[in-house]
Amino acid sequence: MKGMSISTMPDPDRAQDSFPVQATHPAPSRWQLFGYCVARVIWRFLGIALIVLLAVSLATIVIWIGLVLTNISLLLLRKYAAVERRISGRILGTDIPDPHSARRKRGLAGLGERLTDPATWREMIWLLEVTTVGLALNLAAFFGYIVLPVGYWISPLLLRMDAAINRTLLEPKEAELRERISTLEGSRARSVDHSAAELRRIERDLHDGAQARLVAAGMDIGLAESLLDADPAKARELMAQARGTTRDALADLRSLVRGIHPPVLADRGLLGGIESLAIASPVSVSLDGALPGRPPAPVEAAFYFGIAEAMTNATKHSGAQTISIWLEHSDGVLHVQVVDDGVGGAVVAPGGGLAGIASRLEAFDGTLAVVSPHGGPTVVTMAARCELTPAEGVAR
Repeated sequence: MKGMSISTMPDPDRAQDSFPVQATHPAPSRWQLFGYCVARVIWRFLGIALIVLLAVSLATIVIWIGLVLTNISLLLLRKYAAVERRISGRILGTDIPDPHSARRKRGLAGLGERLTDPATWREMIWLLEVTTVGLALNLAAFFGYIVLPVGYWISPLLLRMDAAINRTLLEPKEAELRERISTLEGSRARSVDHSAAELRRIERDLHDGAQARLVAAGMDIGLAESLLDADPAKARELMAQARGTTRDALADLRSLVRGIHPPVLADRGLLGGIESLAIASPVSVSLDGALPGRPPAPVEAAFYFGIAEAMTNATKHSGAQTISIWLEHSDGVLHVQVVDDGVGGAVVAPGGGLAGIASRLEAFDGTLAVVSPHGGPTVVTMAARCELTPAEGVAR
């Protein structure tokens, strides 16, 4: 290993995408609604500043500074809308799903993805509504609360009306939900096929590996028993051979178990698993990120094997000198990126290792994307929906 560095400094360019999670919340009291009202009036005036930034960035998009401003403004718009979804959801007593998928590229590489996302354009239209009609409704509710007792009854109605408009404009549309359902059905079918193939592989490895060695060891022991009196030296030789064969069988079984779920994941979690991969890597590896808990074991294993596959490809095929790994869990989605400075040209080939990782992630409504132009760098991005379970000694 050439070296490994670990950092937990936040990256300001990270967007917070989430998958839809339906939940219900207690209905807020009228005075809790007043607190929401005050906060939203201030928040809506910030939305006006965001409109100005969007207008300037889109008007200058033909030059490089416009590309940077557009990328920043779209990220701010997504975060702004995410806050409104949470507040509106609290007012209505239910979560409002995020229409954006987990797939996400960082920096300017993700600008085209954001501009082609229908949800982004709906959020632009919503921003115009929320800073005009929405601001008027919240101002009316705010002044209504001051004029008691009229506002005590009317203002909550105005706030819920505004929240309902937000839900209509910001939640996923039927076509997007149908597309996601279709994607999940396809990934479920591929996951079933992958699981069946994995079971056949385990059966084959057991049959050709450990089972064959144990049968051979049994035969050696049987021959040794028959030679104990006639040729003790030969019997001892056969017993030693049988002992070596059982050691080999045990090694095969351990290797098979590691291929199913590496022990380092059970002991140290995903971050510990990445660190073990980095220690064993022949090139320099840097790790940037933190996890406040443990993903479910199947998700943890999928990301571990995905990172291991990306690192193996970088080491063996791209001639990389450095590998950077970044991970983050935000709004119910775990994001991981593996970047190497190799020659590029990596593809997700059918039947290849990355294709297998993509199938694993699809089982969790996750995605795998590879950007690898000739000359490099190669960027492997993985994302999947999961909730973290707090665990002592795992977070970094």
